[in-house]
Amino acid sequence: MSGHISRRTFLKGSTLAVGALALSGAAATGVAFAAPESTSPVFFTKDLSAEGLRNIYARVNHGMTGKVAVKLHTGEPNGPNIIPREWVRALLPDVPSPTIVECNVLYPSPRQTTEGHRQTLATNGWDFSPVDIMDADGDVHLPVVGGKWFKDLAVGRNIMNYDSMLVLTHFKGHTMGGFGGSLKNISIGCASGKVGKAQLHREGQEQWPGGPNFMERMVEGGKAIVDHFGPRITYINVLRNMSVDCDCAGVTAAPVVTPDIGILASTDILAVDQASIDMVYALPAPQRQTLVERIESRSGLRQLEYMKIMGMGSGTYELVAV
Repeated sequence: MSGHISRRTFLKGSTLAVGALALSGAAATGVAFAAPESTSPVFFTKDLSAEGLRNIYARVNHGMTGKVAVKLHTGEPNGPNIIPREWVRALLPDVPSPTIVECNVLYPSPRQTTEGHRQTLATNGWDFSPVDIMDADGDVHLPVVGGKWFKDLAVGRNIMNYDSMLVLTHFKGHTMGGFGGSLKNISIGCASGKVGKAQLHREGQEQWPGGPNFMERMVEGGKAIVDHFGPRITYINVLRNMSVDCDCAGVTAAPVVTPDIGILASTDILAVDQASIDMVYALPAPQRQTLVERIESRSGLRQLEYMKIMGMGSGTYELVAV
């Protein structure tokens, strides 16, 4: 059974309509966007299961052709909050020529090296599918069209081996980004460990402290990936086990206090991340408080504002229940 609801109607019916409406447009930025926006469909299911994931993928899979890179966060050793492996195992037969893809990391972790990364993959049970560590053989530079911070981003060289990308994201909080949705998954997630991630996180030898400028850099990195795949990229956000910390924190992640919500999917990256944020903000105040504090204390909503400025999608969406 499915139904359609516009973002405006969804927010009017939520418990925090005013706060959620402030996430885009003049209320959040002080800037009025005069041009009318197109409306993007965002599909939603409360069915947090392998079958729910397969059903929602079927709604957004029309651009998936050729060899498909399945970009997900495979987690630090024994990380408790990642997307369940059995869900991914059930989904992959629905995806044409799928390969799970990752890149090495910049922060201290076994996943800093390809060897340590592969050991972590084995520890975490990602043995049912090929996993391509895309920067194992070096980098390639993808252009950032219209970028303020970057002209290009160094990403894992092996990204060039794929025709399409399925961005399969565990939506959660993030230490620097405030939240990690589809944008974070492709920007930081596809940036090469030694070069691209340093581009995003550092200016010279100094690490960026986060804040609005870091969000803009992350958006520009994501734009390089979005532009590279064009119509052959699609996005799924799983709103489950939403710690305020990224899956990069592994077993040290803060305990989950935000309730599970469901799965959202779209071919529009801004729409799917906007809808995810709206659903978090629509929770009752005691349930959303911890995650919202993390998002707002890091200026995380700047991700959405700057994606709009960079022409990466629409903040206006129609929610379609699956």
